[in-house]
Amino acid sequence: MSQFIDECGLHVKGGDGGAGAVSVRREAHVPLGGPDGGDGGTGGDVWLVVDRNVSSLIAFKDHPHRAAGSGTHGQGQRKHGRGGTDLLVPVPEGTVVRDQDGDVLADLVSVGDRWLAAAGGRGGRGNARFLSNRRRAPAFAEQGEVGEEHWLRLELKLMADVALVGFPSVGKSTLISVISAAKPKIADYPFTTLEPNLGVVRLDDDTQFVVADLPGLIEGASDGRGLGHRFLRHVERARVLVLLVDLSPLAEHPPAEQERILLAELGDYHPDLLERPRIVVGSRADLAEPDVVFDGLRVAAVTGAGVRQLVGAMADEVRQARAELPDPDAFVVHRPVAEGYRVERDDSGAFEVFGRQAARAVALSDLTNPEALDEAHRRLKSLGIDKALARAGAQPGDLVRIGKLVFTFDEDEQ
Repeated sequence: MSQFIDECGLHVKGGDGGAGAVSVRREAHVPLGGPDGGDGGTGGDVWLVVDRNVSSLIAFKDHPHRAAGSGTHGQGQRKHGRGGTDLLVPVPEGTVVRDQDGDVLADLVSVGDRWLAAAGGRGGRGNARFLSNRRRAPAFAEQGEVGEEHWLRLELKLMADVALVGFPSVGKSTLISVISAAKPKIADYPFTTLEPNLGVVRLDDDTQFVVADLPGLIEGASDGRGLGHRFLRHVERARVLVLLVDLSPLAEHPPAEQERILLAELGDYHPDLLERPRIVVGSRADLAEPDVVFDGLRVAAVTGAGVRQLVGAMADEVRQARAELPDPDAFVVHRPVAEGYRVERDDSGAFEVFGRQAARAVALSDLTNPEALDEAHRRLKSLGIDKALARAGAQPGDLVRIGKLVFTFDEDEQ
């Protein structure tokens, strides 16, 4: 069974905020000491964090749900609820986060990069927060806000210095097993490598780099044939490409034709790949016929012929590619842009207002309380929702829904 997963779904849920408390201070000789309800705790956030010790998305295959802790409710005597615990979800370097429509939300490349996947709900304010000269004994508080909840798609693009590119059974797995400590599955039939294998190459001068043995490329891969885009995705981040062309008489095409097809597929998938440093190598040279035409470096991984020269050429290209990279200042923290609100009209003709800001405005504990309704209306007006409804075509008497609040639109509310 494969233990390498490079695509998966992930469900994230921020913690819910705790509700604010409705309480009145009572002491001896002070029958009504004023409101003293505490605030609810804020729900925890869910963060995706790049961790070098994670190499695959397999942790999400059978357990795709991740949820942060919820905040606790406020209490009397101005006791605030505890905040929920944040959840840090480790992901591999090179993880791309997409929404269900396929749009990229974050690209987590380096160790320490993090992305806020689901924000926790804000804790509700207790009734003590609503005390004013006009409102001396508020009998309502805020409900805790529900945490964000999303289904995401995660994709892994391997972070390798060198990618071995070639047709199936061209000798990539054998080569990586010789130059590194990697132990890929090796056999003499096509598509032995159904998942990427990574190997670390260490030289005597302490130089080390990562080589990826990727599934065999076939003609039409850029259009999705074979392993198609699942293969090509892992080539995107490689600094150096090593094209292996088969010199053995078992090859379907001559070496020059193999090189042409490989470059055409890479270019069709991502034209920038043709600008990467690359080394073209003749593989399985020990099986080559004397008259085979190939002027580049010849390698026979089984016998070791040409392997030292190839490793040296890889190291030189990797050093040069690394030298051209800018020094990273620090890890990156991604926070999604806060969403406002929007007004939509359903098939029945009723208007519905969506968005966390609008939901917060009406998230009060007792909307049957005239003071609570007055506060909700004040908040909606300050957000400009009354005017937004009018611009959307709302007429007096039209039904409006915002969260759990349902009311009829009135022209005086504009």
